[in-house]
Amino acid sequence: MTIYDSLLDAIGGTPLLRLSNVGRELTCTLLGKLEMLNPGGSVKDRIGLRMIEQAEQDGLLRPGGTIVEPTSGNTGVGLAIAASLKGYRCIFTMPDKMSQEKAALLRAYGAEVVITPTAVAPESPESYYRVADRLTREIPGAFQPNQYHNDRNPQSHYDTTGPELWEQTEGKITHFVVSVGTGGTVTGAGRYLKEQNPDIVVVGADPEGSIFTSEEVAPYLVEGIGKDSWPETLDRDVVDRWVTVSDRDSFLTARRITREEGLLAGGSSGTAAWAALEVGSELGPEHLMVVILPDSGKNYLSKLYNDSWMLEHGFLDRPGTMARIGEVLDEKQRLEPSIPDLVAVPANEKVGRAIDLLQEFGISQVPVAKSPAPSDTAEIIGSIQERSLLDRVFRDRDAIDREVADIMDPPLPTVQAAAGVEEMFADLSRGAEAIVVAEGSRPLGVLSRADLLEFLAHQQRA
Repeated sequence: MTIYDSLLDAIGGTPLLRLSNVGRELTCTLLGKLEMLNPGGSVKDRIGLRMIEQAEQDGLLRPGGTIVEPTSGNTGVGLAIAASLKGYRCIFTMPDKMSQEKAALLRAYGAEVVITPTAVAPESPESYYRVADRLTREIPGAFQPNQYHNDRNPQSHYDTTGPELWEQTEGKITHFVVSVGTGGTVTGAGRYLKEQNPDIVVVGADPEGSIFTSEEVAPYLVEGIGKDSWPETLDRDVVDRWVTVSDRDSFLTARRITREEGLLAGGSSGTAAWAALEVGSELGPEHLMVVILPDSGKNYLSKLYNDSWMLEHGFLDRPGTMARIGEVLDEKQRLEPSIPDLVAVPANEKVGRAIDLLQEFGISQVPVAKSPAPSDTAEIIGSIQERSLLDRVFRDRDAIDREVADIMDPPLPTVQAAAGVEEMFADLSRGAEAIVVAEGSRPLGVLSRADLLEFLAHQQRA
């Protein structure tokens, strides 16, 4: 029987998974190392125990002591697991951009969580780094592992992750891809792999706005990776190539991994996988690439796996916005087959007859043309619209017997059927009550605000 005496014994030894669906367009072999299968759900389990054990050996952490650490969540979990088994108190400082699931998870392990502002400089007394420093100074017996400066961080990956990868791939690995935060994984595992084979290419995946690849540091939403200052735990010389990845590409790739591989992946896994796909597109069948998938998506259900959150941040297209105007017209004609494709009133028709036409088909606006069946948009010279028509007839009852040309409004905007519905929305937002849909110069029909609204509602329900 294989039975662990402690949960800590289950850390490491994570498997490799062939990403055959996500990487189906690649000719190289693409493997993912499933670090979310560590007991705490992330690659950070590897460093939590090592940093605590080193602090105990050095006399920096004594029985009954307190561990204080600035964390994006995953390192905190790794520390909290080890601390709960060893009897230490934990206090973690965390930026407010991190998911609510991460804070709740840390509290579930009995840790105290202090939330700090994200949009402050690292040296600000409000930053999660400086708040952790202050708490470490103020609390008797407190120790801060400081994953950004602790050499046990990269050493843990040199001792475990690197050798695992070399053994699991039988030394055939040619490319190693990591989303970089503290730099511990890429430095430790990358250094070990290069010692075995100097030709192995180490790729660092970095969020847009992080200091590793951006001249100007800017906010980004993917969690746990990237930095606004260079950590001591990152050896820049180990990284052969950097790939910058947007939040959108990170989140959409993570969702793709989940749906195509059945593997619930976090945002940083999406960052690394996107970079792997970009580099992998340049490689041949003789290459074997391994990408570290750092954590699970279970901590991001309220964010990247929440469609409303993704829509709010512009990472998903709103229902229907990628549709063509011709599709809206087709849907209208499907729902209202009794209405002709194009209803138009001749310019010399009486206003009373135009009113009858509006009522007959239950419409609120109709193009005015030189003939009842215009074949060219050039024949459309105006429009009759219910709102302005009522105003004129109410003020002048004799208008009923006048010709339409005498009281008509300007022509409705003409939009091509092949255009996206956002173009129709733009016209309607500028005050138009409806539009004429055309294919080239041939008018096809009329669409109103109500038609677009019905189409979008149908898309949402679908």
